[in-house]
Amino acid sequence: MTEVQAMDAHAPGAPHPLRWTALGLLGLAQLMLILDVTVVALALPHMGADLGLDRAVLTWVVSGYALTFGSLMLLGGRAADLFGAKRIVLAGLAVFTAASLVAGLAGSAPVLLGGRVGQGVGAAMLSPAALSVVVRLFDGDERNRALGIWSALGGGGAALGVLLGGLITAGPGWPWVFFVNVPVGLVVLVVLARVLPDVRPAASGSLDVPGAVLVAAGTGAVIYALIRAGDHGWLNAVTLALFAAAVVAYAAFAAWQRRASAPLMDLRLLARRPVVAGVFVIAVTTALMVAVFFLGSFYLQDHLGHGPLATGLLFLPVAVLTMAAASVAGQVIGKLGARILAVVALVVAAAGFVVPVLWSGTVVMVIGVSVSAAGLGALFVVASATALGSVAPHEAGVVSGIVSTFHEFGASGGAAVVSSAAAASIGAGAASVSGFDTAFLVATGVAAVSAVVAVGLIPARSE
Repeated sequence: MTEVQAMDAHAPGAPHPLRWTALGLLGLAQLMLILDVTVVALALPHMGADLGLDRAVLTWVVSGYALTFGSLMLLGGRAADLFGAKRIVLAGLAVFTAASLVAGLAGSAPVLLGGRVGQGVGAAMLSPAALSVVVRLFDGDERNRALGIWSALGGGGAALGVLLGGLITAGPGWPWVFFVNVPVGLVVLVVLARVLPDVRPAASGSLDVPGAVLVAAGTGAVIYALIRAGDHGWLNAVTLALFAAAVVAYAAFAAWQRRASAPLMDLRLLARRPVVAGVFVIAVTTALMVAVFFLGSFYLQDHLGHGPLATGLLFLPVAVLTMAAASVAGQVIGKLGARILAVVALVVAAAGFVVPVLWSGTVVMVIGVSVSAAGLGALFVVASATALGSVAPHEAGVVSGIVSTFHEFGASGGAAVVSSAAAASIGAGAASVSGFDTAFLVATGVAAVSAVVAVGLIPARSE
């Protein structure tokens, strides 16, 4: 048995010698998944024009991926615990790469959305398994630094996705935002298969497929209701019925988890304050980050008239500040504590979102979303460190799955909410800005209220 093949074949209690190499490779794989949330954002107007897609369908191009990703994340985390993280990482990457090819070849809305759903399935397998490995490889301050790097890849990767989306859309065309995943995915798959250390299964039992179906049904109903509200109103009968159906599905999920022989999630984990605080922060952060890219893409292209390449380049400061803030947060969270860091970061994010409402113009827009992105980059670290800071090894997969689930629920919900809030301006051309102002004010309010919630929800260092 070689050192690479047996992650646990080193001195008990000693850090694994391959931990940083493994982190780099897993981070690269995770970067592909995060890029695919936002690399599509710059291409949305062009997809809509080429395929004849309306606002609701364009929103589903973002939300469909994030929804599938999030809905199956707990199942992916459980699979990593049952069958071994390396096996699930490789399988997920293979599915994601194949689905990217399908999406790139799409000539109609059903095929495009089918490819996005397939990408979400692969991502749901890969992401929690990869994060589970990271949590098990690192302890103490090293874990905080590793999560800082992981979060920087996530937040910065989201911003870099917009830059790449602009470059690709202006160059070979929007299908290549999907095609580019194919050669990269194949290379990463081969290298990971050879280098990634094994992690022994941390649990026994079976997969809870009914539980996953109930979560997907409930979340799908919520996202559909949020998207539909932009055109039909929040008090529309069908919209309200969809929200009610979501409540029923979530209640059924909770009831099923109490009687299932191998539940998808131990509901008692959600009684732990650090876990609840972590998932709250990650959901809010991802929702606001998607608001940055979704609104920014349409605002700069539809309202201010910039092309996809110029828009992508204008998002470069967003990428730099997101990664820098995440890196700094990983270094200072141990000194400041998660609560203080979260409140400061949320206030910074709120301040950035209100800037485009008070003033107009390209420079003002870029400054505003860049300031918001700096706050959000720090929040990614807060969320991961809070939720995962004290989990036992056998819980790492499922807690990672919970965190990653709410990461994607936040993304899909954020896209749906800001799309509905900005519905009056999306596709209306340069003449209409009222919808964008409304959406930015919604994002400001969410960040401000979340800062207040964080004071009472996130444990102090002494708790």
